[in-house]
Formats: sequence, structure tokens, C-alpha cells
Amino acid sequence: MRLLPALLVLALLPAAPAAKLPNVLFIAVDDLNDWIEPLGGHPQARTPNLARLARRSLTFERAYTAAPSCNPSRAALMTGIAPYNSGIYNNRQAWRPAMREAVTLPQAFMRAGYWAGGSGKIYHGVYPDPPSWHEYSPSKMHQRSPDPRPGTQPANGIPESGNFDWGPLDVDVAEMSDAKVAAWVAAKLKEPHDRPFFLACGFFRPHLPWHVPRNYLSRFPVDGILLPRVFDGDLADIPGAGLKMARPERDHARVTAHGQWKNAVQGYLASVNFVDEMLGTVLSALEESGQAGNTVVVLWGDHGWHLGEKHHWRKFALWEEATRVPLLISAPPGTPGLPEGTRDGAVSPRPVNLLDLYPTLVDLAGIEAPDSLDGRSLVPLLRDPERRWQPSVSTYGRGNHSVRSEDFRYIRYADGTEELYDHRVDPMEWTNLAADGNYKAEKRKLARWLPGADAPDAPNQPQDRRTNEVALPQ
Repeated sequence: MRLLPALLVLALLPAAPAAKLPNVLFIAVDDLNDWIEPLGGHPQARTPNLARLARRSLTFERAYTAAPSCNPSRAALMTGIAPYNSGIYNNRQAWRPAMREAVTLPQAFMRAGYWAGGSGKIYHGVYPDPPSWHEYSPSKMHQRSPDPRPGTQPANGIPESGNFDWGPLDVDVAEMSDAKVAAWVAAKLKEPHDRPFFLACGFFRPHLPWHVPRNYLSRFPVDGILLPRVFDGDLADIPGAGLKMARPERDHARVTAHGQWKNAVQGYLASVNFVDEMLGTVLSALEESGQAGNTVVVLWGDHGWHLGEKHHWRKFALWEEATRVPLLISAPPGTPGLPEGTRDGAVSPRPVNLLDLYPTLVDLAGIEAPDSLDGRSLVPLLRDPERRWQPSVSTYGRGNHSVRSEDFRYIRYADGTEELYDHRVDPMEWTNLAADGNYKAEKRKLARWLPGADAPDAPNQPQDRRTNEVALPQ
């Protein structure tokens, strides 16, 4: 009976206010590799706004894609389901029919009472997902507007190069699709909001073609361009499955034969600099909006990009350049899942995966996560960037996987052939150690992280090349 007065007092006390749900600013940058200032991948990169964001974020030094290809990477990140569990391995597979019951990341926030909207490339262009958004610009079916093109194509002089092209545009910056995305997102940030928002900003550059306004190219004079470090005999110890991905007889042979290597690097650096300025527009709008103190900001690239390393161009491979991505997360103090907020300018050396982003964001917001997620929340690393962690797995095509630990990369292809690289002494992955008996124990340790099974390939979805659209399921 003596407890009754105390219980009555407690019952009469006002309830503690619930933690305020944070906004989420979700920024994707297409084909952005590690050539940015926060990761130090190219000494000539000019990315002051990425550096600006890094100063208020935790930067993941070793972040990797779930798949080095736009569609499977984005499908995995946005659903939290790994390619080896979904069967989405390439750019021709419509992901929604294969994962009809999947709750996408913005849908999880919508269920928690958020407004979800965005502009630009978040899903792979031909596979948008209208149910993921309350509002989208230019529309839920068309994620971005087309870009201007140069008068002469190909601008690089390589015959029949299609989108594998680079060169100047004599247009105003405002005509570029990424400028329109930045302007729309900036305007949304400054609007009054009566509920928390999940706002997606999908930048297209530095995706091909590297056509940007002329002044961006002039910042990187061709004569002074530094090329990537390349070893002429690099592919001698690569198994056939890896050579098939590298295709040195295609892009690399054409670029070098036409003397376009420095011009291509110029085009990529200029495109990165251009998109960095678009990022600056969005970051400034967030600061001016009064929302920065209650907004989690995340920036990610969907996969890496080769520019001649291992005699390879583009993504579509399981090596470091194709799989390593920028990943920056900034959470302000008072975030429900991380009340102390992220440490300004902190860096984590642990290997993480873009699959981890879904569970991380719902964890930070304190909202319910679906049971289907394959990733692991990074909140423990946000608290302690040096905490012990697990290796990261990337998949390209059914049965082909790469396991990246802090010190090693292990690749096993569907035919059983292997590659192993010691990043402590071989950061460019020039020496394949898979056949070296001294590394048997290391291979066994890394192989434990390979998927136990690989889902069958999801059906390819026919694409109408005239409209760049597919027939989406109703």
C-alpha cells in the first residue's frame, strides 16, 4: 500500500516528450567514384562542397556497392534486399515485379508519417517506382528532364561511341537537368513543412556522356591532366571471367587508339566538379531553410567507375575502382537513434555496404524496419567509427561475388575461378594472390562471407529504345 502514493505521483507527472522525427535529405550521385576530395582518389579533383559536407559528417573510407551497375545497386539500396536474394543482377531486369512485396526506403518513412518526394535519378531511369513518392519532379514516371547535347556527336571523335562521349556544351548551367534537380530540391527545403520529410535528390552527372558547360572543362586543361596509374601487364594473372568483364579490347583500346585518354579524364573531372556545384546549391538551401538542425543528410554514389585502371572503363566489374563508393552521413544532435549526433569530420576505416543504408536510416529515425533487410545498421559505427566490423560483399551477375575486408579483396566467379589482392601493399590490385599457397587461410576466412545461394535471374524487361521506357506492371 505504501507504493500507491508514489505511483499516483508518477501518473500525474507530464509524459516526457517524444523525440522529434528527423527529416532526411537523401542525395545520390550517379557513377561517382573515389576521385573526390574526402577520399583523395585523384589529386586534381575539385569538390569543395563534398569536402564541406564531409566536415559535418562521418565519411566511410571503405564503402562499397551491392552491385557495380545502376539498376541492381539502386534496387538493392532502395529495398534493402541483396542482388543474390532478389535476382536483380543487371540493368535490363525490372526490379519491382521481382520484389512486389518489398517496402522501399521512402515507403518505410511514408508509413511512419513522413512526406516523401524528390527529383532526379534515384531508381534506375527506366524503372521508376511511383508508389515510393507523394511527389516527384518532373513526374513520378520521369525522374529527370533530358540534358542538352553538343551540336556535333560524338564530340570526342571516336566513331560510333554513343553515350561514351565527352566534350563541351555552350549552354547556360540552368539548362542542365542536374541544375533543375538542385533548384527543385532547394525550393522544397525552403517550403514550410507540417510533417517530417524524406527528400530525395538524384544527380545524374558524372554519368556518361560527360557533356558539361564549357567553363567546367576549362578548369582542367588537357595538357596537365594526370592519368590513372596503370600496369601494362595487369591482366596477365586475371582469370577468363575477369577478362570478360574488363574487355580491354573495347573501350580502352578505342580511347588509347584515338588519343582520348586525357580528354576523357578531363571530362570526368569536369563532370564531378559540375555536380559538386549543384550539391552546393542544395547544401546552402538546407542551411538557409532553418531545417539543418533536424535533418539527417546522407550522400552516396551507386557504384564506382574505372577510367583505364586494369585496362577497363565504366563499372561492370568486381575490382576496387568499380565497387568503391562515396558514403557520407550527417546526423544532428537530438536524432532519435543517435542523440549525440555524428562527429564532425570523422572518418571510419571499416568496410561497409550500401545495403546498410536502409537499416541505418530507419534506425536513426527510430521507425520500424521491414524484416526483409539484408544490410546492417551503421549506427554503431556512427557512434564509434573504429568499432570492429564485417567485410562487404558486392555482386555482379549471378554467382560472381567480391568480398572486401579492411586489408583484402577476394573475388570468386561463378565458374569457381578466383582473385585475391592484399590492399596493404597493392592498392591498385595489380598482383593476384589467389594461387599463392601462403594465402589459403585468408581465402577461407573471406569465403565464409560469400552468399550461401544465388537467386535465379529475374526476367529481363524489354526496353523501347526510342523512348527509353519500359512497360511497367500495373
